[in-house]
Amino acid sequence: MNTANLLLKERHALIQQRLLADGRVLALDLAQQLNVSEDTIRRDLRDLAAAGLCTRVYGGALPPAPAATPLAERSKLAPQRKARLAQAAVTLVSAGNVLFIDAGSTNLAIAAALPALPLTVLTNAAAVALALLERPEIELIMVGGRVDARSGANLGAAALRDAERMRPDIFFLGACGVDAEAGLSCFNYEEAEFKRSLAAASKAVLVAATREKIGTAAPFAVLPAEHLTYLVLESGADRRQAAQFGRQGVQLLYAEAV
Repeated sequence: MNTANLLLKERHALIQQRLLADGRVLALDLAQQLNVSEDTIRRDLRDLAAAGLCTRVYGGALPPAPAATPLAERSKLAPQRKARLAQAAVTLVSAGNVLFIDAGSTNLAIAAALPALPLTVLTNAAAVALALLERPEIELIMVGGRVDARSGANLGAAALRDAERMRPDIFFLGACGVDAEAGLSCFNYEEAEFKRSLAAASKAVLVAATREKIGTAAPFAVLPAEHLTYLVLESGADRRQAAQFGRQGVQLLYAEAV
């Protein structure tokens, strides 16, 4: 048996154990604990990230965000939990608001939960537009662009041009990874660019996140945590993460417990 390969496998196993136990790892701490160089640990983290077992962030790594499955599949997962998050999120909506509802299964639940008020809803998601098509009190505006089948969003240059002309009161942003230190992240480069552009133009940015996403990261950064206005959490969400978001000025809302 090759000793170097055995040591490599041991390190990778220990790093994964630490990720599971602590929710994050720091390269400096791991190097000291395993008596190897930081460069060795960084290579280990690169290997694990390439295998989809972690996501590298500055100074270390986080667990990977839940896999980016197609929207049709995600919509079938935990629908009642997403509905409760949606009910909490729409308490911020007032008559006359201009809302942008991003793509995503939880945001689709938010669209369904919108109160019967005169609203303008902007979206780059066909599923969201379809859910609101027969709501006469809502003025619906669809952003154009290339359709990304996996995310269910219109993306690309045309979508960015449309976004530059919009100034929503609330941007319901869909995030794949939500972490108080790493911020908000997603799996698609173009999608991250679109979300950043729209967030910068919005009066408030809201993310509603199931507990599986909290403390995880995806490959492409969207926003630092302190740029988020509201975070809607499930009642059993990680308290440490919630406290860290709160210290950065994010207003926390909680879905009703079962």
